[in-house]
Amino acid sequence: MSSKTSILSAIKGLHMEEKPLPEIPDFAIAEDLVATYTAALSGNKGSVVTKEELEQLLDETNFGKIYSASPTFSSYTTCDLPSHPAGFADLDLAIIEGQFASAENGAIWLDESNLDLRALPFITAHLVIVIKKENIVGNMHQAYELIGSSSSGFGVFIAGPSKTADIEQSLVVGAHGAMSLKVVIL
Repeated sequence: MSSKTSILSAIKGLHMEEKPLPEIPDFAIAEDLVATYTAALSGNKGSVVTKEELEQLLDETNFGKIYSASPTFSSYTTCDLPSHPAGFADLDLAIIEGQFASAENGAIWLDESNLDLRALPFITAHLVIVIKKENIVGNMHQAYELIGSSSSGFGVFIAGPSKTADIEQSLVVGAHGAMSLKVVIL
């Protein structure tokens, strides 16, 4: 008898009592989703700005190369979409639209429909994501329910600028991706 057969026979011989699956609790959801989202994103080293604050920042700062996949801020685009991600190696600012956000942890869901190029949120020096207020949900349980109906082949949650704390236990923001994340809630 093989060891696999022996192990499976021993397991079948245990005759253990079947136990019901645990009940999934009803997780509390904050009443003020925007305030909860703003606090969570701040904890992730990102920030929420108004449309006017972003427009002022764009007008006053020389970002150089900007690409906007957001119709709201399309007039700020200063370059064309390249056919290969390497064409964005020197991209200073990307502006994209998120589908929905989770207030509990500040994460925003993006899939291929939001990204003209999959590498866009990762290759840019600075990132702005635009989200509609009504698309902020309370927690990740609700967010995953929304993803369940999606038919995209690629998707990602983004919850702040890139960061790492593995170098001498010091937090480094912008270590291997966008150095900053600003979120505009419309």
